[in-house]
Amino acid sequence: MPPPADTVKVAIEWPGAFPKLMEIDQKKPLSAIIKEVCEGWSLGNHENFALQMADANFYITEKNRNDIKNGSILRLTTSPYQTALQLHERIQSSSMDAKLEALKDLASASRDVTFALDFINMDGISLLTQMVESGTERYQKLQKIMKPCFGDLLSFTLTAFVELMDHGIVSWDTFSVAFIKKIASYVNKAAMDTAVLQRSLAILESMVLNSQDLYHKVAQEITIGQLIPHLQGTDQDIQTYTIAVINALFLKAPEERRQSDEHIVDILNCPLTEMADILAQKQLRSIILSNVIRSPTPINDEMAHQLYVLQVLTFNLLEDRMMTKMDPQDQAQRDIIFELRRIAFDVDCEPNNSGGSSMEKRKSMYTRDYKKLGFINHVNPAVDFTQIPPGMLALDNMLYFARHHQDVYIRIVLENSSREDKHECPFGRSSIELTKMLCEILKVGELPGENCHDFHPMFFTHDRSFEEFFCICIQLLNKTWKEMRATSEDFNKVMQVVREQVMRALTLKPNSLDQFKSRLQNLSYAEILKIRQSERMNQEDFQSRPILELREKIQPEIMELIKQQRLNRLCEGTCFRKISSRRRQDKFWYCRLSPNHKVLHYGDLEESPQGEVPHDSLQDKLPVADIKAVITGKDCPHMKEKGALKQNKEVLDLAFSILYESDEYLNFIAPDKHEYCVWTDGLNALLGKEMTSDYTKSDMDTLLTMEMKLRLLDLENIQIPEAPPPIPKEPSNYDFVYDCN
Repeated sequence: MPPPADTVKVAIEWPGAFPKLMEIDQKKPLSAIIKEVCEGWSLGNHENFALQMADANFYITEKNRNDIKNGSILRLTTSPYQTALQLHERIQSSSMDAKLEALKDLASASRDVTFALDFINMDGISLLTQMVESGTERYQKLQKIMKPCFGDLLSFTLTAFVELMDHGIVSWDTFSVAFIKKIASYVNKAAMDTAVLQRSLAILESMVLNSQDLYHKVAQEITIGQLIPHLQGTDQDIQTYTIAVINALFLKAPEERRQSDEHIVDILNCPLTEMADILAQKQLRSIILSNVIRSPTPINDEMAHQLYVLQVLTFNLLEDRMMTKMDPQDQAQRDIIFELRRIAFDVDCEPNNSGGSSMEKRKSMYTRDYKKLGFINHVNPAVDFTQIPPGMLALDNMLYFARHHQDVYIRIVLENSSREDKHECPFGRSSIELTKMLCEILKVGELPGENCHDFHPMFFTHDRSFEEFFCICIQLLNKTWKEMRATSEDFNKVMQVVREQVMRALTLKPNSLDQFKSRLQNLSYAEILKIRQSERMNQEDFQSRPILELREKIQPEIMELIKQQRLNRLCEGTCFRKISSRRRQDKFWYCRLSPNHKVLHYGDLEESPQGEVPHDSLQDKLPVADIKAVITGKDCPHMKEKGALKQNKEVLDLAFSILYESDEYLNFIAPDKHEYCVWTDGLNALLGKEMTSDYTKSDMDTLLTMEMKLRLLDLENIQIPEAPPPIPKEPSNYDFVYDCN
């Protein structure tokens, strides 16, 4: 009989005693259960004991007791309060060995929130911070003679601190500058124990993320020069924590600028438009690329997340320009448009002339050139950049393209300006819409997701990766425009195709911008159409019940069509090479099926025929009714003979035999895979067996797809119902007749 639903059967351990099998009533107070267990082992003061899960070392409380399942193994141990009290005393021991062992136990026990609460209530956090601030100085004297011991001591102290703080019980704002300086000093030291360094970086990251006040204090203590050596090492955990600290500082940085640029705080507090340049000058990007991304060590999920966060925060530097409208009256901004015109058409701005006719002529010339550049507003192109997003970011990209890829820029502008008006690809309008689209794809301005690992290695290969990304994509847009033979009415369609091309290329995670460009070359407009067609057939509509029923209904018709094609091919016949023990390949024989599908005619030939061989010239006959089986591959008798044929896998794949009366065989070696599939399918069809060749599967898929499309043409934009329509009511009478005359 099974136990009641509120009762679980468990085993309970106690050091030095045999485990007990016990039924626990979950309705009973936990204290009463612990008392019962203690009495079973004759243990007094049951309030000083508690139960733990044996495999996880977590205390069982009234809140989590429902996690106990049948068959669980529990352990009777000292209560969280007693354990916290003992460890609080032991970590203050004057003995180094005792202190080390106590800190090790504390680091392990601190993962449990029940214990953590009791230990923190005894001012345990304050005790640990005091040990870090002042106590460790006494132990540093022992570092030369007890270096491993010192490293372990500090490591377990910081581990316990991190575990206790992770429960969110104590505010991060309570820590002193002395404690922050001490933690920062462990990061700044050239040679520091790996575990200590890892915990110190984790503490700094948490401080920055959880307190704006601590952000300023931490940033004053850490320089980018002190963090870079940790990225140049080979320990991926240290590299991950280092990038996490950089990301935390990056994320919390205010926008106002500080005076010095030596400290990270100053780098991260400068105007966002300059931050990327400063980070690039510090070689942070290239160090991450060479020592992390291109490291032989595979990137784990946590590192991938931190790289993704850094990528997002870097692109978010563009948000300010993306959301800045152009002022049409700002001469400095207008000069950028003049520069685009100058580079494209190799002209200089004419000097001002008060003559009315000269002014009109210059305006007319500007309007003509701005139209060639593809701006929407030919008179005042500055108006085009008042839309946000992409705002001034689009103009920045255009200027970068014109200056750094001048030949391509000039070619695109002149090429389009020489086309008919309706077929030209407007460079200005395209650049603005493309910049907006790329910002949407890269989610510029959005905060990074907590569980996302979607970083792209190629964006770490260039200091101006977004601008280079734009330059590649604007060339793609121009190429796709030509492939689609688009007109101005097709602008949105072209942008949709370009978005799809970019998204598909990014999905492949190219390692460099050149590789990204190469992937785009393979994603032409024609290829996108093929992919769309393939995906359309796998869409939900094609998996609905009515469509599947239609496929099942059509399938026998298609299979019959394939069968007739195979039999017609057998009637036409095929020339086969003669098999010889001397392996001579200069003799031939011909085999074909009679039109009534009842007899196979075959016979030798002197040479390969140019067309069909008539039935009457083939001496031998084999009635189809006498065929017992079709054998293929290594089971064929002529493949079991000793010799080269047995060793030749290509020949083995083309061999088949017909078994007929008296265990006689007619052996074939097809000239190619296609003929092999035709003949094996045709012979199986004659015997009433299933046609199973790859060729049949391919034909079935092709013909079935085509037939489905033809039958569904009339259902365009009509929703296919999941259930059949209701049967109409019977007519009131059947007194009706149709006069055929």
